[in-house]
Amino acid sequence: MVLSTEEARRLLGAVKLFRFYAFLSTVYSCGLRLQEALNLQVGDISKDRMVIHIRNGKGAGDRYVPLPHATLTILRKYWTTHKNKTLLFPGLGRTGKGDSTTTEPMSRTSVQKTMKLALADAGIVKKAHIHTLRHSYATHLLEEGVSLKLIQQYLGHSLIQTTLIYVHLTKKCHDQAYTKIDRLMCNL
Repeated sequence: MVLSTEEARRLLGAVKLFRFYAFLSTVYSCGLRLQEALNLQVGDISKDRMVIHIRNGKGAGDRYVPLPHATLTILRKYWTTHKNKTLLFPGLGRTGKGDSTTTEPMSRTSVQKTMKLALADAGIVKKAHIHTLRHSYATHLLEEGVSLKLIQQYLGHSLIQTTLIYVHLTKKCHDQAYTKIDRLMCNL
């Protein structure tokens, strides 16, 4: 299951609270797993190299993923709302005002509920979850011509076979391949 780029934009546009918009935008634009995003720390962001350091990711462990400029802008703006020295996505705490001092990340449940509400508000009827944003990221990169080897590295897959699933998820790649094959063979 993947969202089209237009559906991903509609979904993100339907998120009502900025903290969840920042979170889901980061998950989508960097291809992160839910837990990887929740565990992000301020020090994991490298504005000089434009990468995010993913620590203790599933399978391959640590890795670096490209940080789009637009995502960095969102993260900077979001950080000014909480100024937590450690966590990039801090929880609100019991008082609802613990952003700057809390040691706990956002709640998985609140992020998942936000995703569900945003899907409904965006009019997207596909049965999508937060992990769908990761699948969409990989598929959209593949459709734009990014190599499977790089996508494998960005997603932290130890085996290329795991990454190959995205070839099956994209009609655009099949259409592009057909066009190239057709053009290549037209002079036979």
